[in-house]
Amino acid sequence: MSIYNYKVGLGHVGSYEVSGIPYLTSSLDIPANTSEPLEISFDTVSKFVVITNTLPADVTNVPLRFGFSANGIKGTNYAVLNNNETFEGDFRVTRIYLLSDSTLPCSASVVAGLTGIEAKELLNNWSGSAGVG
Repeated sequence: MSIYNYKVGLGHVGSYEVSGIPYLTSSLDIPANTSEPLEISFDTVSKFVVITNTLPADVTNVPLRFGFSANGIKGTNYAVLNNNETFEGDFRVTRIYLLSDSTLPCSASVVAGLTGIEAKELLNNWSGSAGVG
């Protein structure tokens, strides 16, 4: 008779149903698009992610790129937020990447709800190919 050891993992629905462990970082200095992207790493898998371009709307627009791989954000697999715009998505990721969409730097904040699932459980290495940003 085999014994099944039930554990927290990517398919563990309860990990996504409970409130997320809070993660917040603000006043991030985002490098210009001529530099390497800023990587934000999480110790555990996310339940949701909220990204805001924190430059005020009345300042010269400096768009913010965000994506899920360094290659994607430097290539064509990214999304763009204008000043004071926010994006929220329910994604299970362990890293996000931020880069200015201009030769000027910008600023951002990141809020995430984290699960109890260890980052090593998410084996996918998003490369920036096949539409993954």
